[in-house]
Amino acid sequence: MSLSRRDMFRFSLAGSSMVALTGAVPNFLGRAVAQTPDAARQGARDTILVVVQLTGGNDGLNTVVPLRDPNYARLRPTLRITNPLRINDDVGLHPAMTSLHGLLQDNALCIVQGVGYPNPSQSHFRSMDIWQAASMADVLNEGWIGRALRHVPASASFHLANANEVAPLALTGAPARVPSIATLDDFQLRLLAAGAVDRRRQRELLDSVSRPSESPSLLDFVQRTAVQTYASTDRLASIGRAYQPRVPYPQSALGNHLKLAAQLIDAGLGARLFYVTQDGFDTHAAQLPAHANLMRDVSDSIGAFYRDLAQRGQGERILVMVFSEFGRRGYENGSRGTDHGAGAPILLVGDRVRSGVIGQQPSLVNLQQGNLPFAIDFRQVYATVLDRWLGVPSRQVLGENFAAVDVLRA
Repeated sequence: MSLSRRDMFRFSLAGSSMVALTGAVPNFLGRAVAQTPDAARQGARDTILVVVQLTGGNDGLNTVVPLRDPNYARLRPTLRITNPLRINDDVGLHPAMTSLHGLLQDNALCIVQGVGYPNPSQSHFRSMDIWQAASMADVLNEGWIGRALRHVPASASFHLANANEVAPLALTGAPARVPSIATLDDFQLRLLAAGAVDRRRQRELLDSVSRPSESPSLLDFVQRTAVQTYASTDRLASIGRAYQPRVPYPQSALGNHLKLAAQLIDAGLGARLFYVTQDGFDTHAAQLPAHANLMRDVSDSIGAFYRDLAQRGQGERILVMVFSEFGRRGYENGSRGTDHGAGAPILLVGDRVRSGVIGQQPSLVNLQQGNLPFAIDFRQVYATVLDRWLGVPSRQVLGENFAAVDVLRA
């Protein structure tokens, strides 16, 4: 196929429009991709994964609290939680997590105990890289979600970010760059020129190349794609104005990011993976009040997100996975805080989770250099989510087979 100078200009303009939206696949493209063989796999149609990263090392022992182990009070004379929200006879949730405790009553919260990896690193950066890459190789260049996006129909994803926040390693390796956005305004199409006249001329050109061609070609396809992408940005502009949450969200960064995710999901743009971070969990000193505020925000934000979408009939499509790069030490330090640890719980929220506690409460007697031991490799949870939720072959993403964890109902 030969292209004239004018055709090349058209092609460039169409391409720039697509790049500007980096990863937001228009609906007709999503339908086309969904015809790939992977779409026949379990969970490969329209399920959505929202990953919430708790940066800094969340204290899992004060998140899921032992109720009957006398060693808990011995190890934490000033930091122990005295009024947890009961889960079962053995453990309870932090008392600030009332929203997630309510989801437990509604059979929509799964708690996976004692999650970690062999020979844990005490470094925030190294440990987070391991979780995000799902690998313990010396050099880590790709993330597990980025690799998964190569197999996900419509392969659209969003990093819901604070201003100037760098996209996480977890998203690298995707077939298209995952956009980092803080608001819907961040995701508007940016035309090549700023002036209204230039915008009008470019729109006219896009309209002209979208007319039916006598000889359909790849160029025609790209041109039509550009026009639909342009139309999608007009739709995006109206989402924020029209969306009315069914439940109130916390006025916090996490609450706002999950509200944005709900808006994008409800708009039907085809995105199936969302990634959001919440920092502040490196609680070396004065932990009790700071951790309580963090737990309340996490609980209320995720609870609002789930209930908002559940009331819109989207509950069965949603799976929220909450993790941190490591837990904290079993014993408190001299500053009424806790230091870097190892094993910790993963939380899963959604209509199709196996509600309750999976795995045993880590022993507080056989600590490993002060750390709670892990019993479940985090890649087992990833493998379960990939195979049974997203319909992605986990071995191709993780590089080897990991035994599934019974966290999802059929």
